[in-house]
Amino acid sequence: MRIPRAVAVVTEGRRVLVIKRFRRQQSSAVCVMCSENGRPGPGCQGHHYAVLPGGHIEAGESAEAAAVRELAEETGLRAGIDRQIWTSQERGRTGLYFLMANVTGVPMLSGPEAVANGPDNSFELLWAGPDQFEALDLRPADVRVVLTALLAT
Repeated sequence: MRIPRAVAVVTEGRRVLVIKRFRRQQSSAVCVMCSENGRPGPGCQGHHYAVLPGGHIEAGESAEAAAVRELAEETGLRAGIDRQIWTSQERGRTGLYFLMANVTGVPMLSGPEAVANGPDNSFELLWAGPDQFEALDLRPADVRVVLTALLAT
C-alpha cells in the first residue's frame, strides 16, 4: 500500500488554488500517464495536468498536519484546517482532502517544486474555477465534482 497523500484545498471566492503541471519522462516505459493513456512508443511526449497542493503524510504526522505543511512548503501560504471534505482512491493511494481556513500570505511556488521546476517538470500556481477544471485536466478527475459543489456554496 502506498503512503497516503494529504491535500490542501484553498479557495478564493469561486476559485481554488491549483498547481498546473507539465511532466515528461525519459521514456514512455517509465511514465505512468503514458501507460494509463495507452501511449506506446520510446518517448514520453509529456503531460499537461493540474493537482491541488499536497503530498506524502510523513511517519508520525497527522493528515491534517501534513496538509498544512505541504501547503506551506509548496506555496508559502500559512493556514489551518476547516474540515476534511473528501477522500479519494487513485492508483492504490488514499488522498485526504482538507478545506483550509485562515489562509495568510501570497501564493508563490516554493520548496522542492520550485527547485525541480524546469522544461520537463514544470509547476505553476494558479486560481481556477469549475469551468477550467476539465481543460486543466485537474486530477484526480473525481475531485472536480467535489470542488464544483464546494465552490457553489
